[in-house]
Amino acid sequence: MSAPTIGVLALQGDVREHRAVLEAQGARTSAVRRPEELDGLDGLVLPGGESTTIAKLAHRWGLLEPLRAAVRGGLPAYGSCAGMILLADRLLDAPADQQTIGGLDVTVRRNAFGRQVDSFESQVEVEGLAGGPVHAVFIRAPWVEEAADTVQVLGRVSGGPADGRIVAVRQGSVVATSFHPELTGDTRMHRFFVELVRDRSGGH
Repeated sequence: MSAPTIGVLALQGDVREHRAVLEAQGARTSAVRRPEELDGLDGLVLPGGESTTIAKLAHRWGLLEPLRAAVRGGLPAYGSCAGMILLADRLLDAPADQQTIGGLDVTVRRNAFGRQVDSFESQVEVEGLAGGPVHAVFIRAPWVEEAADTVQVLGRVSGGPADGRIVAVRQGSVVATSFHPELTGDTRMHRFFVELVRDRSGGH
């Protein structure tokens, strides 16, 4: 099966890290900064970074509506940290004018861990990933406050002040995590997404 082409939104954030891990899983990658660069993609990754900055830049570059249309149209998407915020239909603790791409029927709280622990690491069991828990790195991370019945909860924090909080979700071909798998050397989340893209696209 040929390698799927996965775009990484390259306005700000961990773009290079995501591209390296995706390519190690057999995907071709491209940087997405303009609407026309969405053409021909089999999947899309929204990286960690500063969600308000990414949303403002996407708006300035004329990318917000094309991104919304692509995700609504079924383009598989994976968001980590800020990417989760961008894929949420609803936000808490966000500026009133912050826009999102949407696609996940969830309410996400921005900087949710910030009041208790700014950045921390934890073990998270993620449904669908063999090989034991993921070593998850949270950096000023969001969490999912509420998820609709149509959203599959893939992972929750175990132990500590954020015990039980939802940090990994999937709805159809849209996946999001609060944590940054591109920073840990654990490639299973990216492999999971690449396989999802292959299943959806036939690998073309």
